[in-house]
Amino acid sequence: MVMTSQTRTPPPGAPSSQGGNDLRWLLSRLVGEVPGMLSVAVVSADGLLLLSSEPDRAAARRHAVKGPMGAAADLATVVSGLGSLTSGAATLMDGGRVRQTLVAMETGNLLVMSISDGSLLGAYTTPDADISAVAYHMALFVGRAGHLLTPELRAELRRTGPRSR
Repeated sequence: MVMTSQTRTPPPGAPSSQGGNDLRWLLSRLVGEVPGMLSVAVVSADGLLLLSSEPDRAAARRHAVKGPMGAAADLATVVSGLGSLTSGAATLMDGGRVRQTLVAMETGNLLVMSISDGSLLGAYTTPDADISAVAYHMALFVGRAGHLLTPELRAELRRTGPRSR
C-alpha cells in the first residue's frame, strides 16, 4: 500500500509529524472502508482519548443508533473501562493478555482490541455490521498502528486533540 502526502493531508490542528499523519490516515481508512462503522477511538493505556473518527451522523440517523455518536470522550471512557474490566478478568482467570472484546447490543456493537503499547482501539458499529469484517479491519489497523504509537506521538496527539477528520 502506497501512502502519499496528498491522501493524508491533516486538518488544521492535526499532528504535524509523519507518524501522526500516518495514524490519522489509517483511522480514516478504517472508518471509510468498513460498512457499518460509526465511530472509532484510540485510547491510551491510561485511558486518555488519543484519536477519534468523526461519526457519520447521517448513517446513525438512518439506523436510529443511540450511543456515543458525537461524544468521542464518552466512547473513550467506555473503551477504557471495558479494557480495564476484561484485563482484570483475564488476570483473575490466568487467561493471559486480552486481545479483543465484543459487546453486542440491540442498537449496535462495540469492539475493543489491544494495541501493542497498551493502548486500545474501540469501534462502535451499526447492529447489522459484519462483525468478522469489522474485527478483521481492526486487527489490520492494530498491526499497522502499533509501532507508530511512540511516547512522542502519544504526547503530540494529546496536545493536538483527538479528531481524525
